[in-house]
Amino acid sequence: MIVKDDCRYFRGYIPCAPHKKEGVHCVDCKYYEKIEEQILIIKLGATGDVIRSTPLLHRLRREHPHAKLWWLTESPDIVPTSYTDTVLPFNEQSITTLRGISFDLLFNLDKDFHACALANELTAKKKKGFVLKNNTVAPADKDAEEKFLTGIFDDLSKANTKSYPLELFEVCGYKYAGEKYILESYPNAGQAWDIDTKKFVVGLNTGCGDRWISRQWADENWIELAKKLQAMNCEVILLGGKYEHEKNVELAKRSGAKYFGYFPLRTFVNLVSHCNMVVTLVTMAMHISIGLEKKTIVINNIFNPHEFELFGLGELVEPEKTCICYFQQHCINPEYHCMEHLPVSHVLEACMRVMKR
Repeated sequence: MIVKDDCRYFRGYIPCAPHKKEGVHCVDCKYYEKIEEQILIIKLGATGDVIRSTPLLHRLRREHPHAKLWWLTESPDIVPTSYTDTVLPFNEQSITTLRGISFDLLFNLDKDFHACALANELTAKKKKGFVLKNNTVAPADKDAEEKFLTGIFDDLSKANTKSYPLELFEVCGYKYAGEKYILESYPNAGQAWDIDTKKFVVGLNTGCGDRWISRQWADENWIELAKKLQAMNCEVILLGGKYEHEKNVELAKRSGAKYFGYFPLRTFVNLVSHCNMVVTLVTMAMHISIGLEKKTIVINNIFNPHEFELFGLGELVEPEKTCICYFQQHCINPEYHCMEHLPVSHVLEACMRVMKR
């Protein structure tokens, strides 16, 4: 009995999909596709960071068409399975699996100690991104040096004029050519949303989680923006997670906007897919909106504006007064809070400009 264990469809412990479908055996299987390389991506991080790393998959599939692509992450539900062969959740079982595999190419895109330590530990002919050297985080090679330095020196970070996708590709040793996010809309995870799609649908993502609260925009501003958009005959829905739930319930009562609650990740993605435009702070919802190619208004105050790649989908809006709280979780300015100086009219004007495109 011939067994071709180098086939892309080979599972080893259960029948492969072609065999289950047509009963074929390896000796005469028309579906046989030889795997010539093993490539691993380590991108654990936040869901938004995982989404904005997906453009790399375009390049890997072109450069390595006969490779098996593995991805290790804390957000396995969001990694596009149409571009990857095996998506592993970050746990001990997955790490045990990876320890037994010899990779040809390993990309560690995280600078966390545990991710870098794992990159050191795993076997790979070539490692890109970040590793541990001298018992601390370090670039694996020269391609990652610039991204490493902007991560440890604020002045270099502020002076950076490169978008995150461009930086990502450079870290991996590639030239960025405008590759976009890859994100499915998960129609099977959706609901019968009570949305009037005859109108222009605007999603307002009102929160920023419980970490970067220096980004918060006042509730009164969201209420005013929702009312003005509805006055323009827009269908307005409120978006958010568990940290914004009570807030959004109240905002819906006071603004007349619709709020359906908070949901598992894929259901939330499907909800966003029904919007024509999303107004959001720099959060996971921003990356979801961009990934779904929705018109997107991004409210930013504490991050380098150059890092955002909107692919021509929208605009970035910022407070009229300078924010000194660069990458700060809480506002440290004793004189004023910069988000108090972002008027609703400024955001609404951006919305109107983007609507007309």
